[in-house]
Amino acid sequence: MRHADVPSPLVDRFGRVHTDLRVSLTDRCNLRCAYCMPAEGLDWLPKAGLLTDDEVVRLVSTATRRLGITEVRLTGGEPLLRRGLPALVARLTALDPAPELSLTTNGIGLARCAEALREAGLSRVNVSLDTLRPERFAALTRRDRLPDVLDGLAAAHAAGLAPVKVNAVPVRGVNDDEIADLAAFAVERGYRMRFIESMPLDAQGAWERDRMVTAEEILDRLGRRFDLVPVERQDHAPAEEWRIAGTDARVGVIASVTRPFCGGCDRVRLTADGQLRTCLFATEESDLRALLRGGADDDALEAAWRTALAGKGPGHAIGSPEFRRPDRPMSAIGG
Repeated sequence: MRHADVPSPLVDRFGRVHTDLRVSLTDRCNLRCAYCMPAEGLDWLPKAGLLTDDEVVRLVSTATRRLGITEVRLTGGEPLLRRGLPALVARLTALDPAPELSLTTNGIGLARCAEALREAGLSRVNVSLDTLRPERFAALTRRDRLPDVLDGLAAAHAAGLAPVKVNAVPVRGVNDDEIADLAAFAVERGYRMRFIESMPLDAQGAWERDRMVTAEEILDRLGRRFDLVPVERQDHAPAEEWRIAGTDARVGVIASVTRPFCGGCDRVRLTADGQLRTCLFATEESDLRALLRGGADDDALEAAWRTALAGKGPGHAIGSPEFRRPDRPMSAIGG
């Protein structure tokens, strides 16, 4: 068994060093966003197939001790649906070395547990919010829960889960007329607004590039209301950011489709059923759950992780003839 004070970096064949791990805790969700899944939901993973808390902790520990992972984000589905989440957060933040731990959520239920999550060691949250209009929220998500999301944002901010980031996916003819309003809402409350180009990850396979609002269009809409000052991009950061002149407020754009940042990607993903994915759009997975349940030691887990990364491709290739949609939708992959 190898012993080392400093873990060897997790490097792929293109020289990209991976330090960011996304861990999905469930594929289930309590919303039915039209751009993500059908109204009736999906066939959820069986409970026995999901990683247990012990298994999640074991894999994250291996990643931080042996692979140089320094940041972990908990995702879903909707991770707040995971029973006993604060206790799991506490176990992850107690690891040595401990990762910086964040969470992506739709915000429903966040008002009840924001303080507990912060006390358990969670650093910050990203909350999805595509509209400020109650009737539009109900139509988009097929649930009338906008007040719950707004309460969750306020509770996260009050608990000190900062910066609270708000993520919106503009879709042409659906909510693209709210881009500047969403930014103003976030600025007024001290949140950090980010707009994300829609991607072909919906369960229905109905994504159309023509309905995607591009980064250029988003910036044009924002520029009509705000004076935007470019902010130097941080290494590996997916978002390009602008500061609103005269304030400390920032808005960001994640242009995964029109301005892909694959060349600087530092992320790997672990699905709720223990499959390692080297890219959001990967068409192959490595089964870490089977290794865990088969009694694999840390050396075997590390080797599997490194073997998977050795096969990581140069980029997602959206828009090229070679592009293939992943077999899993976003809710089953984990953001």
